[in-house]
Amino acid sequence: MSAIAIATDSNSGITQAQARELGIYVLPMPFYINDELFLEDITLSQEQFYQRLAEDADVKTTQPAPGDVIELWEQMLKDHDQVVYIPMSSGLSSSWETAEMLSQDYEDKVFVVNNQRISVTQRQSVLDAKALAQAGVGAAEIKRRLEETKFESDIYITVDTLKYLKKGGRCTPAAAAIGTVLGLKPVLRIQGEKLDSFAKARGWKAAKKTMLDAIHKTMGTQFAGLSGPKELHIAAAFTGKREDAQEWLAELEEEFPGYPIHADPLSLSVACHIGPGALAVTVTKALKP
Repeated sequence: MSAIAIATDSNSGITQAQARELGIYVLPMPFYINDELFLEDITLSQEQFYQRLAEDADVKTTQPAPGDVIELWEQMLKDHDQVVYIPMSSGLSSSWETAEMLSQDYEDKVFVVNNQRISVTQRQSVLDAKALAQAGVGAAEIKRRLEETKFESDIYITVDTLKYLKKGGRCTPAAAAIGTVLGLKPVLRIQGEKLDSFAKARGWKAAKKTMLDAIHKTMGTQFAGLSGPKELHIAAAFTGKREDAQEWLAELEEEFPGYPIHADPLSLSVACHIGPGALAVTVTKALKP
């Protein structure tokens, strides 16, 4: 029996197949589409999700059922002494709060991490937790270190259409109409608790520059003195088709030479609020075992 198992949810961008390769566990996020329940990467693929979004289906996010969370933990504890569970940011969902409450019945067995990450940054936390466990760090200490460094990451996102921000109430119909006419691209930021408006740019070129400038500023201020892939992780994310994001990935590789750029689709929990065609870039301070 190995000591510590690492688990997360599908908001991390880690697929079920990748989870098996990594030796971790991924809880699929549930979605209701026209009141029918689907599970991300189980009964709902990325392609199916965007097809339904294009059809203007009624897409709603929800948190995993408590019974499903407990079932996963029980499965893991059959072969492990302890579980470190890393759900999506508590500022974007109540998943963490529910899991934390459930973990009270698993004292010294299940440790729920609130390090307020999502997508590729949440994935990085999972990889960090796995590395720490392999280095012999205990579950309680892994939780402490991940939560201690929760703000050492930044995500910037720009969207292709204002339709979904308007639909979700994050943009008024009037602002969406004006923004569409003027070609405005909002740049959004996730650092810690929630998705916030960061800036508005005229067109894709300006929006991309705004995001890149913001990442460079973070690297030069919050992460001053750090450089290279051993100290910082640069990653990309997108909504929709990977081939449509290839130009963005190439731009990032040119902008940050020497950094391997990992790219994943953005979590569907985020995608349903911003729609297809969005692009994102992140920087995260490396956590050393």
